Amino acid sequence: MTSRRRFLAGVGSAAALGLAGCVETSSTEDSTTSTTESTTEGTTSGTTSSAASTQTLKVGTTQSYVDAVSTSAGDWVKREFEAEHDAKLEWVVRENEINDFIQRRQRGVDLGADMYVGVTPTDLVRADETLDASLFESFDTDRVPNAGDIEDAYRFDPEQRILPTGSSYVCIVYDEGEVEEPTTLDDLTKDAWSNGLLLPNPQNTVTGLSFLLWTVEAFGEDGYLDYWDRLVDNGLRTTGSWNAAYSAYSSQEAPMVMSYSTDQVYAAQSDADMSRHQIAFPNDQGYAYVSGVARFAGSDNPDLAHTFADFLLDAETQQTTAVKNVGIPVVSDASLPEDMQQYAHVPEEKLQFGYETLKNNAGDWRETVARKIASQ
Repeated sequence: MTSRRRFLAGVGSAAALGLAGCVETSSTEDSTTSTTESTTEGTTSGTTSSAASTQTLKVGTTQSYVDAVSTSAGDWVKREFEAEHDAKLEWVVRENEINDFIQRRQRGVDLGADMYVGVTPTDLVRADETLDASLFESFDTDRVPNAGDIEDAYRFDPEQRILPTGSSYVCIVYDEGEVEEPTTLDDLTKDAWSNGLLLPNPQNTVTGLSFLLWTVEAFGEDGYLDYWDRLVDNGLRTTGSWNAAYSAYSSQEAPMVMSYSTDQVYAAQSDADMSRHQIAFPNDQGYAYVSGVARFAGSDNPDLAHTFADFLLDAETQQTTAVKNVGIPVVSDASLPEDMQQYAHVPEEKLQFGYETLKNNAGDWRETVARKIASQ
């Protein structure tokens, strides 16, 4: 077994920018297990010479990117990209999200998309472990000028197959009228917080897996399973997706939910009761959530793919999608609007495992904890 990994040195430097160009939360999640496809389209707002001359870029993404329970950026991105370029953007949303594309490539089936928005480090590890050849193809960053503005701390693929477009920190959102702030991870195993936490399942969600990795960092490989035993015994409740967990929390089915540290951005936008949107960083920590845009190897639209990646990293796009996706930009030349900056929180200690550690361990950690949850 590998030793406990320290958090990435670079994460802290970018995160310390805090409210001036740090993270964009797209709250992207893996969902359930079916591979049913739904394609989200709107009207093309760009002016083209003829239908035959208009290129179509098919982009896979998560349901939450186009239809989150809070807000979502998908419609705006589609409309603006089509308005700026002689092209049509078509979202491809499948219930099993990135896993569907991995499975299709494994079976030799057409992917039905050119790119994907919302690839996380663990997604990349899973794809690399599952497939004989890379699912993704490296970007030529000379053709993506805005890629030079990405904060170094968020880059997680040295091969440039994934260009980071979003980040936040996994934390606990809680109702201060129902429960006290959990200041340590151990608090979540105590009577005062029993039956209180809603957690997206680590087996198939980014949020849940991030929390699992957080517990491995906090308790070590020899202690994290005992901690999960105590969590389960204290009434931990899991859901199949982040949307499901947050919807249940919004319906006041529990006083706490594992979510993202920019939750108050959403609350402020919607004029919600801020007492229901308090942020807790147990142990003064939070696990960094990072995701990015990738182009599938073998895509027939390399030029348009590079153009779209550059569009996503444009300062105006970063600011707008950050607000809509409840997050903060990842590029150095963009920030949240001033009236939103106070609502984006960062932990004192930012945790993040590296690619090799995830490749060697994350699958085993996830399967082991999944069995414990299934037995509750």
